[in-house]
Amino acid sequence: MPRLLVPFVLFLVAAATSLSAGPDVWRAATQAEFLKGDLEQVSVDEHGRLMLGPAIAKVYETGAPFVWTVLSDGSGTTYLGTGNDGKVFKVDASGRGSLFHDAPELEVHALAPAPGGGLYVGTSPDGRVYKVDANGAATPFFDPDEKYIWAIEADASGQLFVATGDPKGRIYRVNAAGAATPLFTTSATHIVSMARDRERRLVVGTESPGRVFRVDAEGRPFLLLDTNLQEVRAIRPDARGRLFVVAQARRSSDGGEATTAAAPAEAPRAPVPNVTVSITSMAVVDNQPATPAAGGGAAGGGAVTGALFKIDADGAAEQIWESRDDTPYDVAPLENGALLVATGHRGKLYRLEGEPLRATLLGRVPGRQAVQLLTSADRTLVATSNAGALVRVDAGHADRGTYTSEVRDAKAVARWGALAWRATTPAGTRVEVATRSGNTPTPDEGWSPWSAAATSADGSAITSPTARYLQWRLTLTGKDASPVVTSVSAAYLQRNQRPVVSGLVVHPPGVVFQKPFSTGETEIAGYRAEAAERRLSNQGQPPPSTGAPALGRRTYQQGLQTIVWKGDDANGDELMFDVSFRREGDTAWTPLATGLTDAIYVWDTASVPSGHYVLRIAASDALSQPADHALVGELESSVVEVDAVAPVVTVRPATRAGDRLSVTVDVRDQHSPVARVEYSLDGAPWVPAYPADGLLDSRTETITLSLPASAQGKMLVVRATDTLHNVGVTDAALR
Repeated sequence: MPRLLVPFVLFLVAAATSLSAGPDVWRAATQAEFLKGDLEQVSVDEHGRLMLGPAIAKVYETGAPFVWTVLSDGSGTTYLGTGNDGKVFKVDASGRGSLFHDAPELEVHALAPAPGGGLYVGTSPDGRVYKVDANGAATPFFDPDEKYIWAIEADASGQLFVATGDPKGRIYRVNAAGAATPLFTTSATHIVSMARDRERRLVVGTESPGRVFRVDAEGRPFLLLDTNLQEVRAIRPDARGRLFVVAQARRSSDGGEATTAAAPAEAPRAPVPNVTVSITSMAVVDNQPATPAAGGGAAGGGAVTGALFKIDADGAAEQIWESRDDTPYDVAPLENGALLVATGHRGKLYRLEGEPLRATLLGRVPGRQAVQLLTSADRTLVATSNAGALVRVDAGHADRGTYTSEVRDAKAVARWGALAWRATTPAGTRVEVATRSGNTPTPDEGWSPWSAAATSADGSAITSPTARYLQWRLTLTGKDASPVVTSVSAAYLQRNQRPVVSGLVVHPPGVVFQKPFSTGETEIAGYRAEAAERRLSNQGQPPPSTGAPALGRRTYQQGLQTIVWKGDDANGDELMFDVSFRREGDTAWTPLATGLTDAIYVWDTASVPSGHYVLRIAASDALSQPADHALVGELESSVVEVDAVAPVVTVRPATRAGDRLSVTVDVRDQHSPVARVEYSLDGAPWVPAYPADGLLDSRTETITLSLPASAQGKMLVVRATDTLHNVGVTDAALR
């Protein structure tokens, strides 16, 4: 058998053993589809190819929830500023770490090198700058009025530039002795990021609103970029004099992903910039060029969580990338011109390259937020939060990685068919796929364990138990090369569920509706007359409208009964309907119509004797299901009254008393109460008439007409109408 036929045959076998027809297939074959899943040491490029990603490992775990900032001394030693205990850790090139400084404040957001191998440490809240020598001994160096210290820059002369916030964003220039003068004050609440351009001028980023200013040596600002977002999180220069700017939008604190870096928290806690333990949905990155939308906004649905901007050396600025789910925290320009972007809420690393820019998901770090990047030729260091750690990303790929799909919902209990994938597997590489299933949307103890690994890409029967939800996991292995997976598909077949009939409405007798958008002669929706002749409208008026139906124009046809209902099928099967009736008290059903595909039927009640009837609507999914698996759902109506017999009107002989004529009229109806009685003398307008008690409410009524004596010799016409609009008429000469 040809290899290409194997998945198809397996699929048909699964379909034949299922309790439902109409099999479906889940398929992932694009970057956007694969990014809905979870991955460990697996990359997804812009073409939607899964492959082994860079090897990612923890270098040092601080034990703190957040690492806010990192600084390398250039000789392999890295310093980590953390929260919420205000500690600074020192990590050597081998990954051995130790506590370097423990500040009285809760957060360390800023580090800068100090003379003699020490550090300047900026803390928050009640922001202070400490000078810490190489042995960890600290002395207070600068204590501004502002609550937060967000960034520190040192120049060659030993001066410090300190970015602060709350109540105003301000830059201080601090000399080597700790004497400070304000350099630049902005109307924004905070200045949260700071860098130097090619001419060594300060470039600062603000929060509330997110803007980028260039500040000269005299403190004169010039606006380079208004991002239209809430906060400028990072500014990174490259070797060509360009500045890359990471901007974030504020997220709500009651379920969103992140707050802004400068959002103050309730005292005495420090602000929790950019990080939260809440997790929103997995990112979906469109496999489209990363071109900016007009006005810096997004081109699709959903709010933008952050964006990346480029400011050229000549000052021209543009948005070059944006995200709707993954909040960007930092960017690192690489030597080859690509950009590495660190994000949260799942700690994902993206590489942006090409013209226009396209994104490759490199992998995930073991932390919910990848906060800051330090890059070198052979590796990249990433500071993470939730939990706070230093992570190494190597240039070479990992030997093993896993990709776990999103939980797929069959919408009903389903039998599983074949699992197949397309992959390139160089020598020494391998792809294995396992599945698990359950009946809750989140995998828990009620789910099945992972199945044995399938290794046949052409297709293997899914062995996980019948359930509503399914998840599959790819395991990629390869030491010298990486397998490349381009698509995965899983077939499933819903268990057939019984159709449901609801919303049964029996309209008042005679009420019908024209077919919407009909042409030519008026057609009645739902009416399947056997004769070709058109029915003539009854002269009686239709009953008052009770609301516009979702059909064509409402009209009236004597003797017709419109029945409308709703049919639903959880499997999405095509339904057909049978309508039947039985007389009240009988047990046998008589078919009225079969095989209807529209949920409406008009019953010509003239075809049955007058009486009380019950209607039944039966919905069948036989059009979409094998005959031995088709199911029927039914619904019965309330009692429907049928009366095609007009009232009988009898006029007794007139009697005279003085100048008046007295005429007695008897009205009898076999099935329905009398609703209206009228009379006319010699063609005069109709005059309503009533019995002695003033109520027309029974099948037998006696009415006495008192007429002037001058009516003698005239023709009296009496018309009676019952509640089902049957009309009986008689006439008599008044003698």
